[in-house]
Amino acid sequence: MNRTWARWALALRLARRDFSWRFRGLRLLIVCLFLGAAALSAIGTLEGAIRGELATRGQDILGGDIELRRYGQPATPDELAAMQRLGTVSGGVRMQAIASVGSGDDVVGAPVQLKAIDGAYPLYGELKLKDGRSVGAPPRGEAWVDPGLLDRLDIDEDATVRLGETQVRLTGLIASEPDRLSEGFSLGPPMLISQETLEDAGLVQTGSMARFKYRVKLPADADVDTLAEEFTAQFPIAGWDFRTRDRASPGADRLMANMGQFLTLVGLAALFIAGIGIAGAVTSWLESRRTSIATLKVLGASSGDVMRIHVVQVVAAALVGVIAGLVLGYLAVPFLASMLEGMLPVEARFSFDPLALLRAACFALLVALIFAAPPLIAAREVTAMALFRSGANGRAAVWRAAALPVGIGLALLVALVLLGARDPLLNLWFMVGAAAVLGLLALIGFAIRRLARRLPRAKASLAVRMGISSLDRPGAPTVALATALGFGLAAFAAIASIQSALDRYVESSVPEVAPDYFVIDLPSADVARFGDLVQRIAPGSATRAVPNLRATIIAYGPQDAMTSVEDVEDIPEGAWALRGERGVTYASAVPQGNTIVDGAWWNEQDGATQALVSVDEELARPIGLKIGDRLRYSVLGTEREAVVASIRTIEWDDLGFNHVLVFSPGAIADAPHNFAATISLADGADRRALLSSMVREFPGSAVIEVGAVLTQARDILGSMAAAILAAASVTVLAGLAVLLGAIAAARARETYETVVLRVLGASRAQVLGALAVRYALLAGLLALVALALGSVVGWGVMTGLFDLPFRPDWALVLSVLLGGAALVIIAATAASIPVLRARPASALRSL
Repeated sequence: MNRTWARWALALRLARRDFSWRFRGLRLLIVCLFLGAAALSAIGTLEGAIRGELATRGQDILGGDIELRRYGQPATPDELAAMQRLGTVSGGVRMQAIASVGSGDDVVGAPVQLKAIDGAYPLYGELKLKDGRSVGAPPRGEAWVDPGLLDRLDIDEDATVRLGETQVRLTGLIASEPDRLSEGFSLGPPMLISQETLEDAGLVQTGSMARFKYRVKLPADADVDTLAEEFTAQFPIAGWDFRTRDRASPGADRLMANMGQFLTLVGLAALFIAGIGIAGAVTSWLESRRTSIATLKVLGASSGDVMRIHVVQVVAAALVGVIAGLVLGYLAVPFLASMLEGMLPVEARFSFDPLALLRAACFALLVALIFAAPPLIAAREVTAMALFRSGANGRAAVWRAAALPVGIGLALLVALVLLGARDPLLNLWFMVGAAAVLGLLALIGFAIRRLARRLPRAKASLAVRMGISSLDRPGAPTVALATALGFGLAAFAAIASIQSALDRYVESSVPEVAPDYFVIDLPSADVARFGDLVQRIAPGSATRAVPNLRATIIAYGPQDAMTSVEDVEDIPEGAWALRGERGVTYASAVPQGNTIVDGAWWNEQDGATQALVSVDEELARPIGLKIGDRLRYSVLGTEREAVVASIRTIEWDDLGFNHVLVFSPGAIADAPHNFAATISLADGADRRALLSSMVREFPGSAVIEVGAVLTQARDILGSMAAAILAAASVTVLAGLAVLLGAIAAARARETYETVVLRVLGASRAQVLGALAVRYALLAGLLALVALALGSVVGWGVMTGLFDLPFRPDWALVLSVLLGGAALVIIAATAASIPVLRARPASALRSL
């Protein structure tokens, strides 16, 4: 043991004497580790900060310890009493509404997210106004509003707006709303009013799409999950959904999980790609130190001493790169957080997460170990005599000797990837896929060498012949270059395919089929009058109105063996409709955009007299529903049962009315309900006149312009695309680093071969032409491989992560790929120019 420590102490002393803090020869290793560590530390720190906010601010975000909610029906006296036995209760209503100003034909309206609150609000946190006040519910006839409403209606802060059947004065602008995040997606700026003001407006009618929410403040030692489950079990068919402070914002949690998973895999991909650059950088550095290594061996240093000296120097350089990456990742968190403000509960400030930084550092160092071990062991295995001979190679047993450290590094890396992963299977498949891609590109490199050996070249120019020959001469870096180019070009293809697919989805698919307006809470008695008004103001426009109800699935399956939803511990993937209340409708005919795939639609007589239901195939398949099975459901607290008559597919992309469950009129038409409608305007229709008439004639209905919704969707997807581009840029930079590493690793041999060619009479132009031919052949062949790899990655990201169709602009993808290939050829050839400047006399003296 003492002898081992003495050897390492000697190695440390010699390494320190020989070490240059300018890191000549190891700068590429530092850059590669810097990129990977920075990406992973920033991602991990940001994710930890957001999860910490969700955990520590759960009560503020939710507005209570438990939130109980359902559509269309307030709590009964018994239900309210049960809530009050749990703790302090704050009740309220959430719904879409229209706030309007003006009169006659000059009415201007804007959608708002109406939030009626009581005197107990907020149970946690503070509701703050722009003037500095901390407030609760506004007085009767007044409202607190988001400043965005003033811009939409072009009004002042103290204006009066019409809300339903009453006038409301704006007396405060909202600065911060403690439970804003938990309210979810809105189609307009928030407006807060009292319960009394809501009654005056007359917006809540039986069957309206109002969400009744009750927050409960529990004692400090209460078991929130148990109490919430006991409450819903006490009223099993009442249709109550609940959330607790531990899951205050499931949407944010899911978004963070998906984003964190995706970005972590991107960071790992960057590290894997950079690993090849690390191998090239260490190989090139050791090649440049050939004389020094030979001298050490001649003076009595053992192979182990040589390896220990250089391991110390590589570790020192690796630590510099990793530490610099960790610092940059930490400093980048406020910038990343500022991009997410409003979407996630995070402030643009520094957040220190030692576990995330340690994890990023371990990833980077393990990748450095895996890829640096083979060249370090190769230097140990080469004899002093071979080192003094230019081009000598003694690496026959390198991989056998490197198997142990590389195997240990891979095992630790896999364990670290799987440790604490939300989706270990996905991470495992990523590891397998990364290894498969590395292997595939290496095999392609070997295949290119064999192809170059067989290509006819008798009639080609000298530059072309030399370029082809350079792909297969002894020691040629073809495999390393193929790996580098393959990764780099695949990154270009993946980015272009994802970006163009997102652009096509947002700009082309949605607007072509979307209606111009949605109308919510249209009274059933006014449906005919609604159609007449649209035709009078905008002749030729198309309208569609459908019944709009809410229902909760209680049980499903064969009549004598129905499965209770309460007993299903893990909801199958795709069966999201089993979770709480869902929008449902009834119809006499198959809804447009739907196709029957099993069973048959009911006729008019059966539909009017029998309780039947048609189920979306995406729900029926995972829960095993078949024709003739039963579906037990609750509507407004009343339990009912229907027979499955058909299973159908739905075209979800048309932004029309799509329902997982469509009932026959005989099943639910007797339940109190309103209608929802769409308006598709004819060319030249007067939008302003129609909207003014709608607001004036139907003050209790909410009219939503689809263009505003699409703008929000476009902004969200645009941010998503920007995030993908930013994340993928790390991978592209790593790919370029790999390419430079491969060129640097081959520089010594390239110098030797260039000098020989120059001595034999080749001109610089011919040598440069040979280099350009080599990189052009490699880029051309690998562009085809990159197109396939990039397309597969793009398809996986779009369909698997974002659940969007993959329809890229192939012309754009090909142009980007060709441009990337041209850029790579130019960059690689330019990077090889220093080889041409080597003077034959001095170069030959060093051989």
